[in-house]
Amino acid sequence: MNRGATLSPAPRRTRGFVLVGLAIAGVAIIAYAVRRPLLMSAPRCLAGRWHGCYDTENGVLLMMLVGLPLAALVVWALARFRRAAGGTSAWRTSLAEVGMVYGTVPLVWLTMMPGPGAGIVSGRVSLVPLRDLVTMGPIGIGGNLLIFAALGFFAPMRFAALASVPRILALAAGCSVLVETAQYVLRLDRVSSVDDVLVNAAGAVLAGLASRRWWRTTAQVPRPEPLVHR
Repeated sequence: MNRGATLSPAPRRTRGFVLVGLAIAGVAIIAYAVRRPLLMSAPRCLAGRWHGCYDTENGVLLMMLVGLPLAALVVWALARFRRAAGGTSAWRTSLAEVGMVYGTVPLVWLTMMPGPGAGIVSGRVSLVPLRDLVTMGPIGIGGNLLIFAALGFFAPMRFAALASVPRILALAAGCSVLVETAQYVLRLDRVSSVDDVLVNAAGAVLAGLASRRWWRTTAQVPRPEPLVHR
């Protein structure tokens, strides 16, 4: 009997539980650190009010945290469906798909929130590299690093075509350029800065490097049928 083949799934499951536990602990620490500003939006968010919840940074971040159990349920349902259909890497694929969407769309929504002069002032552009980094501050730089971090982390886990650093960089930079262009065209009273693109792309690359051991390097192929000896 091949004992190694029998025992190999156990370490993988253990690593998976450890990673999930670390992710939950990280979210809990972040939630505790920012609990006061988030709870300021809680009454309006729980009442279903748009103003004061979904049009504020605190409200959107709060709803992201509240929606984590639902996102986990979607991952579980997709993985169960794929496993029942005989697919391979069901959990990794499902987690990557939900993670890309859930970790990116709300943060992009934050960048598209209009300023007080939206629709009145004309769009502003800053094309000198590194000039705006000084004015961003630690919070601004950290936020920009996170905008496409989920995309950089999960995209190469889902798509073999994106499993390289240059491609992650190109994807994140392209998405960031689209966001900055939309801010300018829609006159959202925001500065469309080349530094935002640079920091967004850097955040995606760093996140991608963190998930490198789980990148999908080849397309999925059906499992070979076992040989039956007669």
